Amino acid sequence: MISVKIPATTANVGPGFDCLGIALDIYNNFFVEEIEDGLVIEGCDDEYCNEDNLIYKSMKKCFQRIGYKHKGIRIKIENDIPISRGLGSSASCVLGGVIAANKIAGNKLSKDEILKISSEIEGHPDNVAPALLGGMVTSIKEGDDIYCSKINIPKGLKFCALIPDFKLSTEKSRAVLPSEIPYKDGVFNVGRVSLMVSALINGQFDLIKLACKDSLHQKYRGSLIKDYDNIIKKCKDLDSIGVFLSGAGPTIMVMLKENDINFYNKIQKYTSTLDNKWSIKELNIDNKGIDV
Repeated sequence: MISVKIPATTANVGPGFDCLGIALDIYNNFFVEEIEDGLVIEGCDDEYCNEDNLIYKSMKKCFQRIGYKHKGIRIKIENDIPISRGLGSSASCVLGGVIAANKIAGNKLSKDEILKISSEIEGHPDNVAPALLGGMVTSIKEGDDIYCSKINIPKGLKFCALIPDFKLSTEKSRAVLPSEIPYKDGVFNVGRVSLMVSALINGQFDLIKLACKDSLHQKYRGSLIKDYDNIIKKCKDLDSIGVFLSGAGPTIMVMLKENDINFYNKIQKYTSTLDNKWSIKELNIDNKGIDV
């Protein structure tokens, strides 16, 4: 049996729309084996225990690319990454399926090829790349190819995820985005994403609050999340290093100094006054990525 452990990811990191992502220490574990016949899926809702399961669909895509004729497949899922919350749950399923299929087929694909196939299935590499490689990764698509670079972040930083009790689909959160943007908004984001990468590499954490600002997606997606603006303001008031919408949302991600011991209790107390329930999780960067 093949065991695949994949970290959660937070994408965009403010201004880095569809190109920045960070792996974090929440994990999905998938246990996969080839059996004589059929499809057996355990550990998820009945509606996903069929051929439309994203892990299985990703496996089939990988088998087709390699040219491997599989028999039956058994998949057991241990899911700790919240679904449809902007923490890379779908990317973990895609990557888990591709990696498991490649292993069953005899490890025919390189890591670059795994990244390419997974990004094709997922639609973009911003979650897949950090989940595969660990740490913070910037990634782009050029033609049919994916290029990425891992960013080494100095110690001293931790994260706090504010995860609501409601889901937000990627389709819905993309539907609210404008089809065109003003030139000034593009310039604004180029500057902020450049500052974000530079500040993190150099450990200039005091600049991150500015670097988290964005003109491409957060103000539009935030309108879909009840109390979004108030929560962002509260996080800033509590001396966070930075705060941004995690991926397509609705999770709100907060950057903190590693020695900050007050934020967790204060934000938990604040969110308890809101209409929706919010789960608060302190997290760290996962620098390893996948574990097979």
